[in-house]
Amino acid sequence: MAKQPEDKTNAPAGAAAAGNGNGTPPALNVLAQYVKDLSFESPGAPNSLRARDKAPGINITVNVNANPLSQTEYDVTLTLAAKATAENDVLFNVELIYGGVFRVAGFPQEHMLPLLFIECPRLLFPFARQIIADSTRNGGFPPLMIDPIDFAQMFQQRMAEEQAKAKVAQPS
Repeated sequence: MAKQPEDKTNAPAGAAAAGNGNGTPPALNVLAQYVKDLSFESPGAPNSLRARDKAPGINITVNVNANPLSQTEYDVTLTLAAKATAENDVLFNVELIYGGVFRVAGFPQEHMLPLLFIECPRLLFPFARQIIADSTRNGGFPPLMIDPIDFAQMFQQRMAEEQAKAKVAQPS
C-alpha cells in the first residue's frame, strides 16, 4: 500500500525549514473565519443606480488588528471600507469587519508581528474581497473587486509610524 503524502501547514515560505530551535516545526492554522460586522448603505437608491457618464470615485480604507486569545491563538480582524461617490452624492458605502482565529505555534517571537499583520490578513483577504463584491452587486451596483493589498508594505508603514510616535514621545 502506498504511503499518503503528509499534509503540510500553510506556514510562510521558508518558515518550516527555519524552525524555532526546539525541534517543533512552525505552524500557522486557521481555526475559524467569521463576519463580525457588515454594513451596506445606498442612501440615494434607486436614483443612484442609474447609468453614469463617468466612473464614480471610490475611496477604500483597510485596517488590520490582532488580539491574543491564548498563548497560541489570536483573533485577527481585517476591516475593509469602500465609499463610492459621484458629484456630491454617495452612491454606496460598504464596511466589513472580517475575522479569523489563528493558531500560531513554533515561530520565534520576532516573527509574531509580521505573521499576525501580514500573513493572517493575506489569508483572510480573498474571502473578505468576495463578501464586498457580493454586497455591492446585491446592492444593485457592479461588483467592487478590490485590488490585492500589499500587507507587508502596510505593516512596514505602520511600524514606521509607531517608531516616529515613540521618538516624539521620548524627551530629548
